[in-house]
Amino acid sequence: MTRPPSLSHPFLLGFDDIERALDRVAKGAGDGYPPYNIERLPRTEDEPDKLRITLAVAGFSREQLEITLEENQLTIRGRQVDDKTRHFLHRGIAARQFQRSFLLADGMHVLGADLSNGLLAIDLARPEPERLVRRIDIMSRD
Repeated sequence: MTRPPSLSHPFLLGFDDIERALDRVAKGAGDGYPPYNIERLPRTEDEPDKLRITLAVAGFSREQLEITLEENQLTIRGRQVDDKTRHFLHRGIAARQFQRSFLLADGMHVLGADLSNGLLAIDLARPEPERLVRRIDIMSRD
C-alpha cells in the first residue's frame, strides 16, 4: 500500500526528498528492540544544539556493535553469536541481532559514541543554519 503524497501542495516545491525520507522512515519501523531515548542536551554559548541517542544494549560488547553513517542515515547494528560451548538449564536471555536506523537532517554531525553500563550513547550536533537573504534582480526582456 502506498500512501498518498502529503507534500504535494503547489506551494511546496522541491520537497520530494523529504517525501522519500518519510517513506523510508515508515518502512524502517522495527520491532522496538532495542529500546532507545533521544534527548536534547543543554546548549552552551559556544556550542551548537546537541542531541543524544541512547540505546539499551545490555549484553553487547563494543566488538558486537557497529555504527555507520551513510549519507544522512545513521545505522546501529548489534550481532551476538550463540556460544555452543555453554549448556543452559534455563535460557531467558537470547542471543539477538538488531538493526536500528535514524534519518538525520541535513547538517547534522555525529560527534561520537560511548558504551557504558549497557547503554550506547551517540552524540549529534545540529549547527545553527545560516540565514541567507538574497535579492533577486528582475530582468526586462523588452
